[in-house]
Amino acid sequence: MALHEILSPLPGTFYRRPAPDAPMFKNDGDTVAVGDVIGLVEVMKQFNEVQADAAGRIVRFAAENESAVEPGQPLAVIET
Repeated sequence: MALHEILSPLPGTFYRRPAPDAPMFKNDGDTVAVGDVIGLVEVMKQFNEVQADAAGRIVRFAAENESAVEPGQPLAVIET
């Protein structure tokens, strides 16, 4: 099995849940399909979905919830 990184498409704040009181989109160990939303990147009050671009199992999140991220920064590592 190979490891694949899901990268941030934009600079901003990474959120792992759709709202402060909502459950996480995905957690470590969860399976993902291509197109599954794993988080959001907020830029100037606009929320952009981050989708899995490969299918597999999330090994770990490389970015913490509500952390600042840069374009191309790994957000999650999946095992394909």
